Amino acid sequence: MQSFPVDTARLGVLRCAIAPEAKLSNPETQEVKRDRDGNPVWTVAVTVRQDRRRISVIEIAVSGQPKGIEEGQIVRVTGLTAFMWSMGDRHGVSFRADAITAVHDGPVRAKGGDA
Repeated sequence: MQSFPVDTARLGVLRCAIAPEAKLSNPETQEVKRDRDGNPVWTVAVTVRQDRRRISVIEIAVSGQPKGIEEGQIVRVTGLTAFMWSMGDRHGVSFRADAITAVHDGPVRAKGGDA
């Protein structure tokens, strides 16, 4: 599996689209996926908008539960790596980071539609 480091400074503003969720290795049993060290793996969906282009959403895996991240909040992603994968006739790119943290100087969308 090939992996490539990603320069997050070139991605523009990164914003949480879906709050952290435990990544399941078996949806039927609700078993949480674990990394090589036994830590639970979490995923955060993040929007990326580079140079006023269309918004893309990427799902980033991270070991351990990210704290203090809410939907709509600007986040900082440290140590982002892209992995190319293929399984039979399916292929794609997965993302993994060392850490995802909240940036507290950015606006958070109000819950329930309130402004």
